[in-house]
Amino acid sequence: MSNVPENAPQHCPGTQSEDAGKASACAGCPNQNICASGAANMPDPAIDTIKQRLSNVKHKILILSGKGGVGKSTVTSLLGHGLAAKNSDVNVGILDADICGPSQPRVLGVRGEQVHNSGSGWSPVYVTDNLSLMSIGFLLGSPDDAVIWRGPKKNGMIKQFLSEVDWGELDYLLIDTPPGTSDEHLSAVQYLSAAGLAGAVLVATPQEVALLDVRKEIQFCHKVGVKVIGVVENMSLFVCPNCQTRSEIFPATTGGAAAMCAELDVPLLGSLPLDPVLARCCDDGRDFIHELPHSPAVQALRSILDKIIAACEN
Repeated sequence: MSNVPENAPQHCPGTQSEDAGKASACAGCPNQNICASGAANMPDPAIDTIKQRLSNVKHKILILSGKGGVGKSTVTSLLGHGLAAKNSDVNVGILDADICGPSQPRVLGVRGEQVHNSGSGWSPVYVTDNLSLMSIGFLLGSPDDAVIWRGPKKNGMIKQFLSEVDWGELDYLLIDTPPGTSDEHLSAVQYLSAAGLAGAVLVATPQEVALLDVRKEIQFCHKVGVKVIGVVENMSLFVCPNCQTRSEIFPATTGGAAAMCAELDVPLLGSLPLDPVLARCCDDGRDFIHELPHSPAVQALRSILDKIIAACEN
């Protein structure tokens, strides 16, 4: 049987195959050029470089969603703010790996900032004293500029972010990925294979059309060997800010994330309600946790953070 690299894409022909680097399954794989050149048995030097670069980062967490529009970037920003606010001695970084749709600069209120390059690498932009961000949004001439890149170029950008950003000492690095289970996700997993990936947090909404894609994301994690830290059900209920009445905007016709997690034996970290104030805070780049610390969403978030911290430390 051909030697199939660890965390290889599905249907990988293997490094010993004549089709190595040339098959349709190889398109967009970070190892494609190495396999095609016949040097596939040699490890990608970027993997060791990334391991060294991230050696001062304790916990590296992928934030995944199978479907767009479930609030993955919003949840990432909440987790980042929440971890940073929980303890001022904890340093948190967010890597916006959504190359074609970078939204973290706006959500975190640092649009228009510039990244500086020095001998030690790119310096991330600091949102607070202990929360930093790196995003391709900082490298574009305008927020309206479209990133029209094929898979290999996006993979190269992710490799550059992982190998050249000088994060310093971090307790948590949250990697905000685009929806799906394709190029960017395979690249992140492969490049982080030696760096010690803590696992993945998956974001879903209650309706079945979203849960169908999250099921695929869970299967992706199982196939590439990534631990599923748990699932966050976002927009589970609408809580009226005036009367506190709860309503189901997205009905959970099949039992929602709780039923799915029970069926697939993955942890349910918690449910976040739909809050219009939260949406406005994201649009304005304001810290929702700081502005409304007693809201139902923040209360639910604190329980979710405790479970993520416990999973990383065990």
